[in-house]
Amino acid sequence: MRLSDFILGNLEPIAAQWEAFAATLVPAAEHMGPSELREHVEQLLKDVAADLRTAQTRDAQRAKSMGLGAGLVNPAGETAAQKHGILRAREGFNVNQLAAEYRALRASVLRLWTDDCAPEIPFVDDIIRFNEAIDQALAESVTSFSAQIEQNRNLLLGMLGHDMRSPLQAIQATASYLAILNAGEQVSNAAARLIRSGARMQALLDDLTDFNRTKLGLGVNVRPSNVNLADVFADELDALRAIHPDRKLELQVSGDGQGNWDGSRLQQLLGNLVLNAIQYGAPDTPVRVTVTGDATHIRIDVSNRGAAIGTATLASIFDPLMRGPRPRSEDEQRGSLGLGLYIASEIAKAHRGAIETRSDGMETTFSVSLPRDPGR
Repeated sequence: MRLSDFILGNLEPIAAQWEAFAATLVPAAEHMGPSELREHVEQLLKDVAADLRTAQTRDAQRAKSMGLGAGLVNPAGETAAQKHGILRAREGFNVNQLAAEYRALRASVLRLWTDDCAPEIPFVDDIIRFNEAIDQALAESVTSFSAQIEQNRNLLLGMLGHDMRSPLQAIQATASYLAILNAGEQVSNAAARLIRSGARMQALLDDLTDFNRTKLGLGVNVRPSNVNLADVFADELDALRAIHPDRKLELQVSGDGQGNWDGSRLQQLLGNLVLNAIQYGAPDTPVRVTVTGDATHIRIDVSNRGAAIGTATLASIFDPLMRGPRPRSEDEQRGSLGLGLYIASEIAKAHRGAIETRSDGMETTFSVSLPRDPGR
């Protein structure tokens, strides 16, 4: 008997063995009933049988063995293997348990079929085609499983970021209240430390929230209004000077700084670039912010003296979770998620602008170009 015929004629015993094995994958399977444990398996077996019955040339078989073949046949557009991967992710299985189900299925089907064929020799080509189909099904399941896990992780980060805001705001408000009480130098110094730590936590939380939005496909949210970047950036640098009183931060504006942008987002962009310059620049040299406006665009340059950025680092410097090789201190490295430059680039993109960097042995400069009216 050909393997495809055997599979279609023995869906129930094969599914029963699948269910029995899946029940051993604890703790995820502990609270799952029989229908949940075997959900999608019969359709998966039908998809595999249909794949076995589909004509396949040697070239197509060779391509499939290298992972270049088409997915399993399913007129609905989404295979049972893909649905199974999503279900197992939602039920708390791990990827090793998911793969183990397919190993057990492969062994069960081949053992039952060869026992049924005895003493005849099974069709060897059917075994090859079956293994290819199972490998394809496993690949589809793992892909959808990983996508579901990633989505779950992003949703968790979003909820975490949202729920952390209220207690953090309470800490910052209490610190500010202590600072204005003028209750002695020790209390004032403690309040100042709380304020600085709260500002750092707020920046990390903002970066985490924005990163989460981009991973969910939502992008960085901007609300443009008519603002003057000279005023917006002056306020941001004043705040950064309070946090880093030992660093000199310079601002030079030429041309028209008026335009249609999201002022708070551009403050965030500037803050991320300046903090990066503070972390990696020479501590005894200033960080210079230069804003230049022309008729249609505005250019923002953030420059610092220090060691040059290597070519390999430059190529991936705006990737998320990337850090430069030499922060000035371990404390500053712990205060960064490696998202600042990535978020800055996303804010520039949200304004239909561009960001780039150049670096030599003398100076590193991040340059942002923004259209004066990104809505057009």
